[in-house]
Amino acid sequence: MGEIKVVTNILNSNNKLTAQNRKLLDEKGIYVINLMSSPGSGKTSILEKVILKLKNDLRMAVIEGDLYTTKDAERIEAQGIPVVQINTGGACHLDGNMIKNALESLNLDEIDILIIENVGNLVCPAEFDIGEDMKITVLSTAEGNDKPLKYPLMFEKSGAVILNKIDLIEYTNFSREEFYNDIKSINANAAVFETSCVKDQGIEELCVWLKSQIKLKS
Repeated sequence: MGEIKVVTNILNSNNKLTAQNRKLLDEKGIYVINLMSSPGSGKTSILEKVILKLKNDLRMAVIEGDLYTTKDAERIEAQGIPVVQINTGGACHLDGNMIKNALESLNLDEIDILIIENVGNLVCPAEFDIGEDMKITVLSTAEGNDKPLKYPLMFEKSGAVILNKIDLIEYTNFSREEFYNDIKSINANAAVFETSCVKDQGIEELCVWLKSQIKLKS
């Protein structure tokens, strides 16, 4: 029973901090995306492409979550937008307190959209809200189409699912039919986008949709 109480206390504490973060971000009119995936899905590459297409129309900022390195943050910084690095020191997800501290390093009056790139993991990040308006999950064709059923919570909570590295699908045994059937059974309301960062495929459609979501909030 003690272990259950500890887990419950952690989640309750995170929820309180998340509520504070969300209140602050809503007051500033900032749309927040929690970008999640397993390691190697290509979510940083997608983020780079999205920034390139949106940064002239929207004021953007990024919070980068990683276990130890700053490599992804350095890639995003090269895009010319504000970025804050969070190193979790081994923790498999970002939480409300980490985001609270990161927000103190950003000028929230100069941001329209904040994208939080979570730690690469298909389990823990789904459990912790961090004040986002929407969760988006990235899955690459190289990972296999079985992931939605193996990690249903991640896909159930996502407002959108991005199937990335679509240019590699012919070299894998990835089944589009099974993937779409599984997503529909888990989360029929999720928007699904197929992308290839190498061929710049699907990025424009994704960005148009993101703009529409931001407009709905405003």
